[in-house]
Amino acid sequence: MPDQEIALCFPCHHEQLYGVLHLPSHAASRGILFIVGGPQYRAGSHRQFTLLARQFAADGVAVMRFDYRGMGDSEGLPRDFSQVEDDISAAIQCFFQRTPGMTEVVLWGLCDGASAAVFYANQDSRITGMVLVNPWVRTGQGAAKAYLKHYYVQRLLEPAFWKKIARGKFNLPAAAKSLVGQVVSVCSGPAAVAESNDTLPEKMYRCLSQFRGQVLVILCSDDLTAQEFSDVASSTSEWKKFMARAHISRRDLIGANHTFSQRHWREQIGRWTLDWMKGK
Repeated sequence: MPDQEIALCFPCHHEQLYGVLHLPSHAASRGILFIVGGPQYRAGSHRQFTLLARQFAADGVAVMRFDYRGMGDSEGLPRDFSQVEDDISAAIQCFFQRTPGMTEVVLWGLCDGASAAVFYANQDSRITGMVLVNPWVRTGQGAAKAYLKHYYVQRLLEPAFWKKIARGKFNLPAAAKSLVGQVVSVCSGPAAVAESNDTLPEKMYRCLSQFRGQVLVILCSDDLTAQEFSDVASSTSEWKKFMARAHISRRDLIGANHTFSQRHWREQIGRWTLDWMKGK
């Protein structure tokens, strides 16, 4: 049987979800389920999930990508990453039913898709690993800190920035106002953080620390979401100890943006994933 790409339709409560199964002719026992970030659908930005799935399938790994309820082709009302546990459960059930010989699955998530994977992973013993790319741990204060640390400092080191000032093409009052706003956000502490996001890093830590499978964290250096996660992961002794555990691996993709939009970035992430899957 040649490699196949199979259209899927499967239920989640009373609504239908749609996806695509990439089924190699000789699939490994460990497959990958993509958990996309939102608002997003199963192909991904510049078809990143489609192309990654084909890269993985060419190496003998079965892959499934799908749309949550309310996204892409799937039925239902839109929902955010904290409300997709039933969607993930339904997708995993369909994935196992349609992939003979598969005994375990890895959740592969980008941005808040990575966060959704973390929230769900402990609920299913068939999930033995996670690949988390630029995980979303956003808080108002955390975003402001990351912006100050990774944007403003970098700008001060760029010759083009100073040339712009020398030529009078830099809007100093607007920049100063933005900087003051970021500083106020950082200095105001937790009270300035929206209540709904207040405990997101803590919830991520709790769910991650309970997961007993293997975890690969991939961070793109030119991405504030990734830098915010990096800051959180080094913010406390608990986080530092967790990231140093033997079952946690980290890769940093230098120069890449949030959606790793260049081909060589995407292919590098693909190679890292496959090597990690093989235990290299």
